[in-house]
Amino acid sequence: MKVYYDWTSKEWFGPSNATLGNNSQPLKSCSTEAENVLSLNLLNKKDNAGPVIGILSGKGKDQSIAGNGPLFKALQKKILQNNGISFVFTAEDIQDDSVNGYIYLPAKDKWAEARFPLPHLVYNRVPFRKLEQKETFQKAFLFFKKNKIPFFNPGFLDKYEVCQLLKAYPPLQKYIPDTILITDKSKLSHFIHTYKNIYLKPASGSKGKGIYRLSMQDGEKVIINGLNHAFNYTHFEGFWNEWSIPLTDKAYIAQEAMSSAKIDGKRFDFRILVHFCNGSFQVTGIGIRQAQGQEITTHIPNGGILIPYEMVRTQEHDDFIQMAAAQTGKLLEKSKGFYGEFSIDAGRTDEGNYVIYEINSKPMSFDELSIEKKRIKELTHLFFARAGF
Repeated sequence: MKVYYDWTSKEWFGPSNATLGNNSQPLKSCSTEAENVLSLNLLNKKDNAGPVIGILSGKGKDQSIAGNGPLFKALQKKILQNNGISFVFTAEDIQDDSVNGYIYLPAKDKWAEARFPLPHLVYNRVPFRKLEQKETFQKAFLFFKKNKIPFFNPGFLDKYEVCQLLKAYPPLQKYIPDTILITDKSKLSHFIHTYKNIYLKPASGSKGKGIYRLSMQDGEKVIINGLNHAFNYTHFEGFWNEWSIPLTDKAYIAQEAMSSAKIDGKRFDFRILVHFCNGSFQVTGIGIRQAQGQEITTHIPNGGILIPYEMVRTQEHDDFIQMAAAQTGKLLEKSKGFYGEFSIDAGRTDEGNYVIYEINSKPMSFDELSIEKKRIKELTHLFFARAGF
């Protein structure tokens, strides 16, 4: 169906008796194309044009739209190729029967502000946890729920909460390292005395930020290693006196450190991208991240490097990864809501046991171009399917 947007009047035009968007906004009749219009070819479902995909983001400190711009652009290009449309908006942009947002125009490589009907589906890419905790986001979530608009990925995941879910889920519980929420001195002391080597991670962290490795030697000496610094204490008491406030003010978890398998003497992890496709959760891509200068994290911004999965691929790896993807998706949907896209950070110990470290509900772009390209394809396919087109 051919539809037009008039930049001057901020109105949508199209065939008579046709509508646009989830709320079936009537298209105004037009016999000829005006000069200042955007022309689009959209799919037609019972005279309703679409799909209209809303990408929910947020504003940064300077009040400009924040988020993964390259991802939004790539999605818009693919959605347009498949006769749909997407736009980026914030929770503050929602009206009773319309949404003010921004549409990417590939031919001009620019963003333009426009007014849209209610979308057929909302893809949650709010970039900061603090924005999801605001009342405006909660109101937006309830608004879409009330209007029965599919809300794709309910929100960020808390590391400790996810570990507890995975630990209580029989198909995956054996892959989860022992994990506690740091609440007091005695609890952490008992944990480090038990395992000798542990990781300290922000429960709401991402990208390897704020991670430390804590080691105990000779029964009392404590060494804490960060990405750039190391500190030594003669006993746990001294360590706790200096670190108790930062570890309890901002929720931290302590996790048993596993002895990781290595390539050329350096530990490596699996980064697994998962999408819901044709009724099940399936692996879209697998990346390998290898630590270099430090052994705390394998994240690329912290010095990790890419290794092709084919270099380490085995049938055993494939089987574990497919199982982990399918079971994690089922568990999240059952306990937290529909996560049509997520990633898994996993690894293998030097004894050959698999480990799931964490689940990410809003994966950043993959550095492997082939994986990112397939990601855009899978997301577009999923958007159209969930939107009913």
